[in-house]
Amino acid sequence: MDDQHDADCGCQEYNELSRRQFLATSAGVSAAAFFPAWLPKIVMSKNYASSRDIIVSIFMRGGADGLSICVPFADPNYYSSRSTIAIPRPDSQSTNKGINLDGFFMFPQAMAGGAAGTGGLIPAYKASDLLVVHATGQLNNSRSHFDAQRYMEVGKPVDPALVTGWLGRHLASIPPLKANAPLRALGVASGLQKTLVGAPKTLPIADPTNYSIGGSATTQPQRIAFLQGDYVDAEEPLHSAALDATNTVSLLKSVNFTGYVPANGASYPNSSFGRALRSVAVLIKNDVGIEAAQVDLGGWDTHSAQDPIAGSMFRTMQDFSNSLAAFYADIIATGYSVTVVSVSEFGRNVRENGSQGTDHGRGTVMFAMGKGIAGGRVLTKNWPGLAREVLTDGQDLTVTVDYKDILAEIVQNRLANPNLDVVFPTWKPTMLGVTR
Repeated sequence: MDDQHDADCGCQEYNELSRRQFLATSAGVSAAAFFPAWLPKIVMSKNYASSRDIIVSIFMRGGADGLSICVPFADPNYYSSRSTIAIPRPDSQSTNKGINLDGFFMFPQAMAGGAAGTGGLIPAYKASDLLVVHATGQLNNSRSHFDAQRYMEVGKPVDPALVTGWLGRHLASIPPLKANAPLRALGVASGLQKTLVGAPKTLPIADPTNYSIGGSATTQPQRIAFLQGDYVDAEEPLHSAALDATNTVSLLKSVNFTGYVPANGASYPNSSFGRALRSVAVLIKNDVGIEAAQVDLGGWDTHSAQDPIAGSMFRTMQDFSNSLAAFYADIIATGYSVTVVSVSEFGRNVRENGSQGTDHGRGTVMFAMGKGIAGGRVLTKNWPGLAREVLTDGQDLTVTVDYKDILAEIVQNRLANPNLDVVFPTWKPTMLGVTR
């Protein structure tokens, strides 16, 4: 999570929920984490599907305002609810006008590469490789960042017995793509995100370009050899965990991060988010065996001075869209079997507040991107509308699409995992045609 994004957030709870504090809840739980007895039995496939995608999971931490990210400009209540922070209509004369997507929704310029609307995420959208899901989120009543993030990451609300993440259970319930890979997944963070807890051969690696053990570089090979020898007779899971970690040091040192040249002229922003996606791209292209990566982007908690046209949220959306655009051109457009999904714990209030920001809400947007995604559209299930009388609690966009429905279809159809009752326990998903 970007430190400057954190500093810009106005929510006291979110400021207290620092990255280290949040990850401390999962620090003591590893790939050996227990699964509750009530979880269904895992059914392992005999072999992996040749079309199985790598998944890149992105968490937009802080509660992203979906009404600024993908704007329902044709709903008149949008403009009456936001007198100072609304994005101008695509047919306006404003230089800050939005980019029309389908006659009802538009991207702000921060998401679309400027007034011409030819950059950012527009190429992926026009190629039908980007799906935007609106009025989506969780069917629970939490307005707490901490609780809502935890519920979303474990894939089941209000269940303290479930300590593993949905993506961790996916990896634990399916054979590896490469049997001898020391690293099946990574969380690009200083501590393992809850989403990945429970995944085998998975590590938190804040900077894959500089992953190592502490101490002098001149004696590192000797110290790694010592650790490998010291843990060779250790009991499981300590034995495998130690060897996987030390082998990963050697693996990442063999990868040429510095000399990497992205395909199609892609240029990753020099931001923590852009650098993280670039590192994931390098690992995918070097075929090291990773099957999943978790990357976070903060800065979405916009209680004051939101300004999606030129201010704080504009910069966050621009970083998000330009980084994903580079990843799309570099990886997805060149034919790699990769699916990207992006979620946020909740959206924002429909009406702006007195500080020209928005408070915690309900429905928001999520994204899915890849050659196996039926994109080029904004998916809604009966757009609930923004009139006060149809808002949840009279103030929030109503959630009509549960985020688990989108993820479950991707897990089943793109990640070739039949164990949906393990990945999302007790949930019976509705398939909405998000995959090809």
